Amino acid sequence: MVDVWLPLFGGLALLIAGGELLVRGAVRVATQLGVSPLVIGLTLVGFGTSTPELVTSAQAVLADAPGIAYGNIVGSNIANILLILGLAALLSPIAIAPAALKRDGLVMIAVAIAFAALAAAMPLGRVAGLAALSALMLYVYLAFRQERVAVPATGEAHSAAYDKSLALQEADPTLAPKRRGQNGLLVSLVIAVGGLALILVGGNFLVDGAVELARGLGVSEAVIGLTIVAVGTSMPELVTSIVAGLKRQGDVALGNVMGSNIYNVLGIGGFTALIAPGEVPAEIVGFDNLVMVAVSLALLLAAWTGQRISRWEGGLLLTGYVGYLWLTWP
Repeated sequence: MVDVWLPLFGGLALLIAGGELLVRGAVRVATQLGVSPLVIGLTLVGFGTSTPELVTSAQAVLADAPGIAYGNIVGSNIANILLILGLAALLSPIAIAPAALKRDGLVMIAVAIAFAALAAAMPLGRVAGLAALSALMLYVYLAFRQERVAVPATGEAHSAAYDKSLALQEADPTLAPKRRGQNGLLVSLVIAVGGLALILVGGNFLVDGAVELARGLGVSEAVIGLTIVAVGTSMPELVTSIVAGLKRQGDVALGNVMGSNIYNVLGIGGFTALIAPGEVPAEIVGFDNLVMVAVSLALLLAAWTGQRISRWEGGLLLTGYVGYLWLTWP
């Protein structure tokens, strides 16, 4: 089993390291060019932290392993809410920003329901993929317009990706905005490209190891994608949320989860359907998609009613993830 576990965990390690380098390198390039934190957050950070899921799902579907591809998307969204947000709430109760909840929370619910309904009704073809990617671009555009107006007026922004950008800059002062033309641009580019290369190699190793593990254990590829692969590719979001929790910035963790879930369904799901049209595995359609919708609705309801997610609710979320794994794993 060494030839199975080595590429699996080696691929995970490369994905984690590559995601970290890609995001930090890209943010440094943007800040050295004088790009605002808002633009960085809505584009580079948002897409950068979702790159491990994107590469892994794309390579999986091209390797004729749709269970891993779509299991990665759905499993990551479930893990983001139950595992990552639960852990963040345990570290620090999460205060809810109503404006962020109205926009990002409702969009998160809408795309989860749309994905579940489409997957149950028909194979996901290129038209659905293009529609999802177009919806993502529209969401980013509208969020950018809203935040561009909101930032001067209130001094803060609600965007999930913007919050992630600010969290990264606070954690690493070298990411703070700099003057144009500052030395180090080439180094930052090398860091970003190096991170992307690690992600590509790590994604390939991870898919190969996951497929072999599923065959060796006699479980479906969807189960591996929903659990091991999903948690592994969600590591950038996990690290961001833990850092936010330790700094008592629970709202950053919530924005992180909602934004990532939107990117996963629209961006990664859309790209996967575009490059390799096909059916979502029946076991995901009949159970895991419904779980994703249910936990998304539960999160929105809990956040809307109490205007915060307390520590005991975080513990309940983590317990729910343990229960989900128990039900999923044969």
